[in-house]
Amino acid sequence: MGEDIMLQVARQVLQDNLGLQAGEQLLVIEDETTLKIGEALFAAGAQLGARALLLRIQPLGRSGAEPPEAVARAMGAADVVIAATAHSLTHTQAKKAACAAGVRVATMPGITEEMFFAGPITADYNRVAALTRKIADLLSSAEEATLEKDGRRLRLSLRGRKGIASTGVYRERGASGNLPSGEAYIAPVEGSAEGVVIVDGSFAGLGRPAAPLKLTFTRGMLTAVEGPDGERLLNLLGDDPQARNLAELGIGTNDKARITGVILEDEKAYGTVHVALGSNDTFGGRVAAGIHVDGVIKAPDLYIDGRKVLSGGRILLD
Repeated sequence: MGEDIMLQVARQVLQDNLGLQAGEQLLVIEDETTLKIGEALFAAGAQLGARALLLRIQPLGRSGAEPPEAVARAMGAADVVIAATAHSLTHTQAKKAACAAGVRVATMPGITEEMFFAGPITADYNRVAALTRKIADLLSSAEEATLEKDGRRLRLSLRGRKGIASTGVYRERGASGNLPSGEAYIAPVEGSAEGVVIVDGSFAGLGRPAAPLKLTFTRGMLTAVEGPDGERLLNLLGDDPQARNLAELGIGTNDKARITGVILEDEKAYGTVHVALGSNDTFGGRVAAGIHVDGVIKAPDLYIDGRKVLSGGRILLD
């Protein structure tokens, strides 16, 4: 991809998605996997008149791990933060604290150059935002969700929890989410998940599974994994029992997103559902596990309070 095209896309992202203004402090965080993207965002920010700062960090090793303290302080001192890194800063205390201070934060975990200028970044974000907010409102008012796939069923309590709309548009103080984006998600009540779910799309840290993974949950915790990549998933989660918490239920709303093995894009694919393990304290839950990994399910049936809202890869809302 040409540098001019990357710069053009970077300007568009900073202006349209983050509302960057001249004179604002922009912090771009990159690592060794995203150097060209980071440089393009930094250059675009400078062109737009922002006070741009570029920080390169070592890859954090897993999504949900906290960045170095110096990076966390820099995040809290900026007006706009965009983190183009291999692993996600989305569900970290550093991001949560920055947003509480009014910083607008966009995270791009696993972003690739191809994804940066094609696929989900090209979506009509006004349309994506409208659908995403509609689903988030539905989740907020729900008592229970039931997820069905290949004859398996998982039940979750959503009582008292708030749905989050990750629209891809973060122009208000404290707004945050992924870029590219398009998902509505919620933290199920801890201890409520019961049943089995089949993950056949992809899993953060693993990519596309060699065969579907069968995850069994009892009292909200992962108690068994079946499938060729099961041992890899357990090794990724480590020894902390909190990492086995069913942390999230999400619905993809971006019709330009594809399942590629990169979770940043996969979990946004229209008509998919994803569940996550580990932390959820940054979006309404109670668990801080130092890890957050998502697994994507292709074309399941999803029921909210008994109403079928997703089936066959289609979202069924009036």
